[in-house]
Amino acid sequence: MSRTEDVLADAGPTTTTRPGREASPADTLAVEKARPRFSVAGLDVGFTRAGTHRRVVSGLSFDLFPGQCVAIVGESGSGKSVTARTLVGLTGAGSTVTAERLQFEGRDVAEFSEREWRRVRGAGIGFVLQDALVSLDPLRPVGAEIDEALRLHGWGSRRSRARKVVDLLTSVGVPSPQLRAGQRSGELSGGLRQRALIASALALDPDVVIADEPTTALDVTVQAQVLDLLAQTKDRGVSILLISHDLSVVARLADLVLVMRGGEVVERGTAQQVLTDPQHEYTKALIAAVPGEHTKGTRLVPPAPGADAAPVPAPRRHEPAPEPLLEARGLVKRFATAGGLRRTAVDGVSFSLHRGRTLGIVGESGSGKSTTARLALALTAPDEGDVTLLGEAWSTVPETRRRARRSSIAVVQQDPLSSFDPRWDVERILLDSLPAGHTGRAARVRELLEQVGLGEEVLPRSPLRLSGGQRQRVAIARALGSEPSILVLDEAVSALDVSVQAQVLDLLADLQERLGLSYLFISHDLGVIHHVSDEVLVMKDGRVVERGTADDVFRRPQEAYTQELVGSLPRLADARPTTGNSTTGETR
Repeated sequence: MSRTEDVLADAGPTTTTRPGREASPADTLAVEKARPRFSVAGLDVGFTRAGTHRRVVSGLSFDLFPGQCVAIVGESGSGKSVTARTLVGLTGAGSTVTAERLQFEGRDVAEFSEREWRRVRGAGIGFVLQDALVSLDPLRPVGAEIDEALRLHGWGSRRSRARKVVDLLTSVGVPSPQLRAGQRSGELSGGLRQRALIASALALDPDVVIADEPTTALDVTVQAQVLDLLAQTKDRGVSILLISHDLSVVARLADLVLVMRGGEVVERGTAQQVLTDPQHEYTKALIAAVPGEHTKGTRLVPPAPGADAAPVPAPRRHEPAPEPLLEARGLVKRFATAGGLRRTAVDGVSFSLHRGRTLGIVGESGSGKSTTARLALALTAPDEGDVTLLGEAWSTVPETRRRARRSSIAVVQQDPLSSFDPRWDVERILLDSLPAGHTGRAARVRELLEQVGLGEEVLPRSPLRLSGGQRQRVAIARALGSEPSILVLDEAVSALDVSVQAQVLDLLADLQERLGLSYLFISHDLGVIHHVSDEVLVMKDGRVVERGTADDVFRRPQEAYTQELVGSLPRLADARPTTGNSTTGETR
């Protein structure tokens, strides 16, 4: 059991109520006499598989009023996404849904036929799914998907719908919206796909928007735009049910917060109460695991009760050597685009990475940070400039001369599942990572698992049977198989829940301390970059616009773009106080 699991195991199933308040089954905010758009009491959801029934949501109760945002917070497996799907009649095959009350606009949703659900979805309830890549049709332009939502509900003419599509894409921050409307999902970045999905959900101006992790794939400034858009939508009287594991996003938008664990609500209250004065141990652990300025030089996961406190991962024993392990000088990379034009993805980028240090590269989608990573790995050849590895030419020599040094630099990617052979079990994946002729291979595989905090029981499992955190640990173990000096981590923790992310970040700090590893850490998450980095490069449009120590860049940014990034970062302190008026206040 991990340290986080030990901490969270003490939480127990009991709901924490706020001091001085009388608990009630629904525990809603005090409201005026408006009728709730959604009224949920005693909701239970379970699934039957192979004759076994498993309950995934138990006793959930809340009311959602006009102009109110209720946020459901929790990790993978907490039941929050199942709740979202249940509220739009998409719980899935093999499911059982029971409730004391489950009403939309005063009607019992159990009475809805599939035809009625089709009328409600889109027009009455907008649904923003988490995974835009699989939610959008890869064979159709995204503009056609948004147009279909309008057409199926009889909205406007073809010409007026085309204008509406462009307006919607503009409203969610999509650049060149007319061009993007004609592109398929595979031609768009993850952030652009997510924005297109949000535009589709808002197309018919629904009274309720259910947003399941709507900003997970977005850069900080685009995330701020989307949150502002949702806030404006809420101000117009739209009700929002926000599903998220990002507590900072919740602080920006939510009025009422429900914290779920194992299908049950363990704490509820106003956003300010829950996020600034948590009462339940599970909530406290979630908040403590959020990386940022205040966590630098500390562990994100506390030791288990009664265990010796683990040492903090800083200061490091390995002082930087005078010669860098990895050095880039004047890197330029151009790519051909439609119409025969050439786009400069990386423009004059230089950096040095020393032993035992972490260089963070932060920027938005399209800033050139991932292309810079590929240039550093010599997976892409630069058009200008060069990279040296261990003091020798790296990017300018043939692959036959690089091959002997490939083991010195390894990569950990954002989505390890897609980089694993799905036919292989963990043991074969790790055996494949070892250099040819390595003696004691079985013992080395077990040593790799031990280094990343996994036991031998995962060896026969396929990647599909691992949790997200376990998969990422296996990906790190695989990268360590060749005993590299440098790890390139490209969005390596961005898809993880906050406590799993905290475990992986602590693990990386421990490995760096113990093995003297150097990290090229690429992320759009400013909190993560500040927490892990010694030095930071800020990239925009292929160029480095600011560089310096992590503290200097984030606490004293000099460039307007960096100031905009830092200013757009949502924080737990953004949780707004409520005063008891209208539909968002609580009687105190």
